[in-house]
Amino acid sequence: MAGDKLIVAGMAGRYATALFELAREKNQLDQVDANLNNFQTMLETSNDLKQLVQSPVFSAEEQSKAISAIIEKAEFNDITKNLFHVVARNRRLSSMSNIIKDYKALLADHRGEVTAQATSAAPLTDEQQKSLQATLKQIAGQDIELITKVDPSILGGLIVQVGSRQIDDSLRTKLNNIKTRMKEVS
Repeated sequence: MAGDKLIVAGMAGRYATALFELAREKNQLDQVDANLNNFQTMLETSNDLKQLVQSPVFSAEEQSKAISAIIEKAEFNDITKNLFHVVARNRRLSSMSNIIKDYKALLADHRGEVTAQATSAAPLTDEQQKSLQATLKQIAGQDIELITKVDPSILGGLIVQVGSRQIDDSLRTKLNNIKTRMKEVS
């Protein structure tokens, strides 16, 4: 197994676990991780790809053909290509983000890292990411795998989640708290 302390569950967890085990067996954990990061970036930046992955309008065959073209162009390794073929054939492309998240959790656990997700209103600079990672490492006492996400709706600040702990220091939350307090006063 991928370690005694982490078990991912559900359909996405089963795909992620199978992918992780195969990548570990073939000594290609980092290559698969890079491929998945590449795909996640494509998914976040392309509305057409998002629609292809999420829409039930496309048949399994249409999704398979389109995904095959994308992964060939992106030069993914064979393990990752096979995952995408199986996922597309089984009509599970809409779960790719969860599969990627579970794979990353298994990989972080394997490396002895803790995964943290930081959501900001604007992209964090490399310096800000390194500073946040160092601060979280001090708090957690372990290496931190930092996953960043941009959500302009938080207006400013950060939302950081480490395991089941979440620190919401976003401007949106602060404004909502002020609004709630003002309603209580009146």
